[in-house]
Amino acid sequence: MKITFRIWILLTCVLFSLISIFSIPLLMFEKGVLVSAVEQNTTLFESGLREGMVILEINGKLIESMEDYSAALEPFTRLEPNETQKLTLKTKNLEIINLFTKEIIDDISIEEIPSTKLKTGLDLRGGARAFIKADVPLNDIQLDDLIAVSEQRLNVYGLSDVKFFKVKTSSGENLMGIEIAGTSPDDLEELIAKQGKFEAKIGNETVFIGGEEDITHVGRTGTDALITECNPSGDGGEYCSFRFVISLSEAAAQRHADITDELSINGTYLSKQLDFFIDGVKTSSLNIGADLKGNVATQIQISGSGSGQTRQEALESTKLEMKKLQTILITGSLPFKLEIVKLDKISPNLGDQFTKQLLLAGIFAIIAASIFILIRYRKLNITLTLISVSLSEVLIILGVAALIGWNLDLPSIAGIIAAIGMGIDSQLIILDEARNKNESLTQRIKKALFIIVTAFATTTVALIPLTGLLGFMGIGAVSAGLLKGFAVTTIIGITTGVLISRPAFADIVKQFEED
Repeated sequence: MKITFRIWILLTCVLFSLISIFSIPLLMFEKGVLVSAVEQNTTLFESGLREGMVILEINGKLIESMEDYSAALEPFTRLEPNETQKLTLKTKNLEIINLFTKEIIDDISIEEIPSTKLKTGLDLRGGARAFIKADVPLNDIQLDDLIAVSEQRLNVYGLSDVKFFKVKTSSGENLMGIEIAGTSPDDLEELIAKQGKFEAKIGNETVFIGGEEDITHVGRTGTDALITECNPSGDGGEYCSFRFVISLSEAAAQRHADITDELSINGTYLSKQLDFFIDGVKTSSLNIGADLKGNVATQIQISGSGSGQTRQEALESTKLEMKKLQTILITGSLPFKLEIVKLDKISPNLGDQFTKQLLLAGIFAIIAASIFILIRYRKLNITLTLISVSLSEVLIILGVAALIGWNLDLPSIAGIIAAIGMGIDSQLIILDEARNKNESLTQRIKKALFIIVTAFATTTVALIPLTGLLGFMGIGAVSAGLLKGFAVTTIIGITTGVLISRPAFADIVKQFEED
């Protein structure tokens, strides 16, 4: 069989998909266990152990699996309270030697090194779920407002696979539910427990607060938001400073002018500072230049800092602090004070069972389709080609998911199975049209591809609202939660088919017919 340009494109995409999924060098051959979390303010954390590191050796014993890790730490389970034992822990770039109590077992969380770069969602990977109530009873409209502001805040913050839902208790009380994949309960509590009320004050007078009413723009890129410098700190670590620009509304700028007009001038600055408060706690203060006295300034500069034991940690901490402050300034404070009534860690065990069932269903579907095609067309080469092209589409879908960091959840897997079914339907159209002898083979193939492209356009238009891309228009906002994964993987699958696999399959069928 001649390998045409279209077939080369399909083979190339499959190759790059395999590289995207399994990486080079192959992840499956890495030894050790992966650190998934380290408690702060512990000896391990202070010694430099961080999330994402790979533990290779403990007390001279090679660690190649979770069982090896558990066996290496088993002596610590027998220690008495406050009794210590020496531990030597090695990673690729770090060696820790110290005395530890039995609490070390709870200070670190580990998991097997993943064999692929594919990311999984909350129902497969686990995560955290919280049920939250406000300080006042909420009606349905108020609950919608709370979910909208909370969702906006977490979207600005950049979290993935976040799901909000409504909960009504047996007593009729409205609660907000939230699930975040791969997040510990402590992290989730830190993100949502605080109201995030931002206030800028001069003395006891409020100049402006977070939210669109007072703040019309928050700088987040380029010269409008940057880390200015990093320097050694007194405790042997590092600290970095950040600044970003915000634009005030005319009303907020006028308040600033009215308040500063009453201040005196001390050298180059006014007699009072501009103090920033988050949830009533002062976080930083800025000197006010003497030239701003009584002036209506619609643009001011916000600054702050972050710290860490290394320059890289300090940079990451600073970026995180800047992003938190920007998020609160953009979204404003939550409309109600919140209380977490229940906080759970979600196990991925049930998701593993569902995944196996869905994969088995997909395999049986392919086998059943293969038998049907073999009986109908009575050609083994056609059957094998059809199945091979369908599997190549699955690899490309997974490759794209790994490349863009998409979280695969149960609806996403269902979307892949749906894409397989649609792909087989499209290939059967090509086969049937190719066997119609009333027109030239080229015209028959073109006709089949036209039918496929038309079906692709219709399906894509129907699925786009489910992806949440039209949420800003109020379209698909509710459905974009549970069905988002299904819509995204299905669109990736059918797009792959129309642009890559269907043309390649058409070239193969054309050669079969010509032979």
